[in-house]
Amino acid sequence: MEASKLLGMGALAVVAGFLVLAVTGLPDFGSFERKHVALFFLEQGLQKTGSANIVNAIVWDFRGYDTLGEETVLFCAALGVFMIIRRKGHGRSD
Repeated sequence: MEASKLLGMGALAVVAGFLVLAVTGLPDFGSFERKHVALFFLEQGLQKTGSANIVNAIVWDFRGYDTLGEETVLFCAALGVFMIIRRKGHGRSD
């Protein structure tokens, strides 16, 4: 067997091992671990943000910079795809 194939199989085995460890380390479905964080948002969300919608308050007020970063990445990806498609369209002779 080639060294590159052997290296690829080894890397695949390592990644598969990490995935198995990650899945077995997940809490049981429906369990409510780390409830102190959820309770903080439920109890303090309305007072700290003024928003009755707790999901909206978490996404935009408590995690605003994170959300802004995610939206920036999505915008740049969409802009990149648009520019690639537009550039390929310029080469046509219609």
